[in-house]
Amino acid sequence: MKDTENLHQKVQGLCDCFATNDPLKEMSQLKNDADIDEAALKWIALAVLHGINSNAKEITIAATKSEGVKVTAEYRKAELPSPGTPIGEKIIKAMREISHLEGGKAETTLALGVRNSSMDLKIKSKQDGSEQKITIKFP
Repeated sequence: MKDTENLHQKVQGLCDCFATNDPLKEMSQLKNDADIDEAALKWIALAVLHGINSNAKEITIAATKSEGVKVTAEYRKAELPSPGTPIGEKIIKAMREISHLEGGKAETTLALGVRNSSMDLKIKSKQDGSEQKITIKFP
């Protein structure tokens, strides 16, 4: 049977699944996950949960040739555990696909259901050659 669930629905389901876990702990363990597509979606869900739990203003994941994949959160400037390059690149690709972001610079609103409520996240994307950046802004 073919899986008809889209990436957006999978991320929402993973938010429900990991809602009671420690997002940072789970994020730090994703580097070793064998299924990088699934790990990328888990990371997105965990980043959203961390942002909600920690009252973050925004979380950014950037992939560059010189620094690899780097993740930062802004509530107070802090670095989060990096998912590593293969998973990090899949995260950026998945976020662009979920948010329907195309081209070099784009911005949209993403409605995401978490448990019994929903929130509108601002998703910003920037792509310049081989360097990519996705920012999730929380309300």
